Amino acid sequence: MEGLGVVIVLVAVAALFVYSFRVLREYERGVVFQLGRFWKVKGPGLVLVIPGIQQMVRVGLRTVTMDVPSQDVISRDNVSVKVNAVVYFRVVDAAKAIIQVENFLVATSQLAQTTLRAVLGKHQLDEMLAERERLNIAIQQTLDTQTDAWGIKVTTVEIKQIDLNETMVRAMARQAEAERERRSKVILAEAEQQASQKLLEAARTLAEQPEAMQLRYLQTLTVIAGDKSNTIVFPVDMLAPLAQAIGRGKAA
Repeated sequence: MEGLGVVIVLVAVAALFVYSFRVLREYERGVVFQLGRFWKVKGPGLVLVIPGIQQMVRVGLRTVTMDVPSQDVISRDNVSVKVNAVVYFRVVDAAKAIIQVENFLVATSQLAQTTLRAVLGKHQLDEMLAERERLNIAIQQTLDTQTDAWGIKVTTVEIKQIDLNETMVRAMARQAEAERERRSKVILAEAEQQASQKLLEAARTLAEQPEAMQLRYLQTLTVIAGDKSNTIVFPVDMLAPLAQAIGRGKAA
């Protein structure tokens, strides 16, 4: 019996010895508490933890990808939209991540949801749709400032999708169509104005030079003569100004 007791004791000591050693991967750290008080952060590699005296909590240092559930956001111009996003963050201080907050994953998720609503609620719908990159940076900076006390670094925030209700989609479509129609009318008006200006310049030129008017008249007759079904009555006296202009040119 005494031999059996010795064997049991040896097995217990061996198990306790094996249990005292922990292996932490390169991306892991161990926050060690000694008699309930924070002692130090250990790892990576082989770590000795004294059973009954010390306790260790593993913390991962890799970047975490967290989906922010769809949030109901009311923009500054009172438009209701649903917005979801994704947040990338990592633990940079393992001790703070364990000591300062009960569950840093849950806390970061809840904070990301409230920050998303708060930041986007300060902007109009057009800004949400057209300036998404700037809003991503604003959310990231706000979130990073608040999670700094937890030893967490928020590296990136990306707005994934902004959903509008059908009424708003139809209203935006009508607005876009009205804008295209307005631009079309402006372009046509500018074209009419330029054409009128050119016609006015041409009229002034023809008024100052009668022979130019005669040449234009002859050109018009040439176009009309292309249709053989037309009969043209050509007044000879129309050529008088042109003949005088040609005679002056020869005399010169």
